[in-house]
Formats: sequence, C-alpha cells, structure tokens
Amino acid sequence: MKTKDLALVALFTALTAAGAFIRIPIPVMPFTLQFLFTTLAGLLLGGKLGAISVLCYLILALIGLPIFTGGGGVFYVLQPTFGYLVGFLVGTFFTGVVARKVESPSFLRLLAACFLGLLIVYVLGIAYYWVICTFYTQTGIGIKALFLYCFVLAVPGDIFLCFLSAIVAKRLIPVLCKRKSGVNL
Repeated sequence: MKTKDLALVALFTALTAAGAFIRIPIPVMPFTLQFLFTTLAGLLLGGKLGAISVLCYLILALIGLPIFTGGGGVFYVLQPTFGYLVGFLVGTFFTGVVARKVESPSFLRLLAACFLGLLIVYVLGIAYYWVICTFYTQTGIGIKALFLYCFVLAVPGDIFLCFLSAIVAKRLIPVLCKRKSGVNL
C-alpha cells in the first residue's frame, strides 16, 4: 500500500470516529454522521481501501478506544446497534466496488452505490438489533417498533446523506484521479 493510500485510510478512519460524536438525537438509536464518512470512504477510496478504513475504526474501538457512539471495548459487540457498524464495513466495500467499477462514475452510479450501501447497513443493522434484543437482552422488540425506531426515524436523514455523498464524490473523484496520475494541482 502506498503512503498516500495509508494517509487516506487513516483520514477516513479518523473522520468515521469523529462522525460518531456528531449526533442528531432520535429515540432508541442515535443518528450520527458515520454513514456519511463511511460512504464517502467507499466512493472516494474504492471498495478495498474504504472497507479497510472502516475496519481500522472498528478494531481501534474494539480494543478499547471510546470512539463508538456508546464507548468502546470488545463487549460492544453485544450492543444492539453494533450491527449497523458491521453494516458500515460491508456497505462501504460494496459502495466502493459499484461506484469505482468505472474510472469516471456518473452521478447516478454514485447515488446508486450509496443506496446499495444504505440498504446493506439497514439490513444488517436491523437484523442484528432484533437478534440482540430477542436473544441476548431478552427485552424483545416488535416488528412495528423495530421498523419505526431502526428505519423510519433515521432513513430520511440517510437518504439526504446519500445525495450529499454522491455530490461530494462527483466533485472529488476527478481530483483524486489526477493526483494518482502524477498531475499536481
């Protein structure tokens, strides 16, 4: 991996950590800007490097740095919202793969990649939330409540973040590609 790639992975790892603390309060599950930064990591770095940045974030938090929304440590995997973090990892990879399949992706390709990532995040996040509530905490959660708290309240903001990510990526990808080819700006 090149020094520039390492720097970009580190940057997006840090941005994802910072995004955990930029919160918009909604009931049950916090809405943060982690999705924005993980999506941008996939769009701008590609699937592999974007996913590595999210994996670095997860490892740092799981070894104890308090950079998850609710802290850190290995036992965070027992939190109902940990599935969304796994969703960020998988979603970032597929967002990057779809977006960067072509050298100069269109806005619609970027947006479609964002929505694919969003779908992955919600499927994994909601499924994990239900499993932890049902089998670990044994608090249970009904399907209507699960859908309301884990999807309906947060998805409008995330749809906005998909559009924002696609707009930002459309502007930045040509800059990153020019720098890769050795052209200084």
